[in-house]
Amino acid sequence: MENMNITQARKNLFEIAERAIDYSSVINISTKKGNIILMSEEEYRGIMETMAIYSVPGLKEEIIEAANEPGMEIDWRKELE
Repeated sequence: MENMNITQARKNLFEIAERAIDYSSVINISTKKGNIILMSEEEYRGIMETMAIYSVPGLKEEIIEAANEPGMEIDWRKELE
């Protein structure tokens, strides 16, 4: 994770946004009131999806079991709708 202050981030916003998108970089930006995290939408959605899976009791175990079955293919998008 990269770290920078808000002044550096403001000066280089386009560049750090590009790094977040192109390289999945996560940037910690510090301010006087606290810190913020800048990441791509794809990274954010991945985290939210993982949290949703972990919040359903037993779903993680079911996914692992299904993944270990020979010849079993799972359409993850369909399963998580």
